[in-house]
Amino acid sequence: MKNIILIGMPGCGKSTVGVVLAKTIGYRFLDSDLLIQETDGRLLSEIIEQDGLEGFNSIENRINSQIRVDKTVIATGGSVVYGREAMEHLRNIGVVVYISLSYEEIEKRLGDLTKRGVSIKKGQTLRELYDERLPLYEKYADLIITEENKNISETALYIRDKIKALMKED
Repeated sequence: MKNIILIGMPGCGKSTVGVVLAKTIGYRFLDSDLLIQETDGRLLSEIIEQDGLEGFNSIENRINSQIRVDKTVIATGGSVVYGREAMEHLRNIGVVVYISLSYEEIEKRLGDLTKRGVSIKKGQTLRELYDERLPLYEKYADLIITEENKNISETALYIRDKIKALMKED
């Protein structure tokens, strides 16, 4: 099995599910937001504040397109889908899984967007951001998993089983 790349809105559970999934299948875990902070030396919110959204998206695209790992669950930032090079690279090194969650549930889970370092345009609502990203998540996903009404462990096991089935088809 190659890498498993988790994409989706902030708050959909990519990092939490990713850790459980990695433990379940014996893979390493990589949080690409933490990798960006480590590589750049700043918090995501600081990068956005200092370099603007375009600057942040450019840094995110560059760092994600250079990830070189094997047998790793990679939880990406919600805005990774804005980087064409990064998404093409991630699709080449693994299976891209979109963790889908309703807008209402995302809204419930997210606190202060600026503290979280969410890549959102000034004046843009969370709803507008959700509607803008949804088609991109669907475009890049090899597999779409709905997390609605599942706990973390159930979601991780569901992804594991779906990917196993997908690998048998190849």
